[in-house]
Amino acid sequence: MPIAPASAAPPRSLAITRIFKAPRDLVWRAWTDPALAVRWWGPKEYPASDVVMDVRVGGVWHGRLDGVDDGKVLTHRGVFREVRAPERLAFTFAWDEDGERGLETLVTIDFYELAGDRTRMEFRQTPFQSDNERDGHTYGWNSAFDRLDAALP
Repeated sequence: MPIAPASAAPPRSLAITRIFKAPRDLVWRAWTDPALAVRWWGPKEYPASDVVMDVRVGGVWHGRLDGVDDGKVLTHRGVFREVRAPERLAFTFAWDEDGERGLETLVTIDFYELAGDRTRMEFRQTPFQSDNERDGHTYGWNSAFDRLDAALP
């Protein structure tokens, strides 16, 4: 599975492009159906145990990730800003940190139908407070997308 590095993104932003061997409608549903999202959301070290979504503009989402090795619980949430099935999804993303909401970023995902029942997904997230934070998200999302690829039939 080809992975595009963050080089195409402005500083303190990330961009990842993936090609999935699945129809666009199915990849869209994997992002917007909580029963499917919980199967792949989060990196392998912190798989999701709960994903709740109200997929409409202004609707909220939240997720819980549970550490495999350390048992640490991570929670995050956001609000859907754009929902154009099955082409584009945009939502805010913020970690819950010590009972407070962390820095909010914007995630935008575009889905392109390709020949042979394949889908190109272009994922962007911005802004990050530091290169280290961006790099952590780059690792986390790539790990999650590996899990998504494995979860698609």
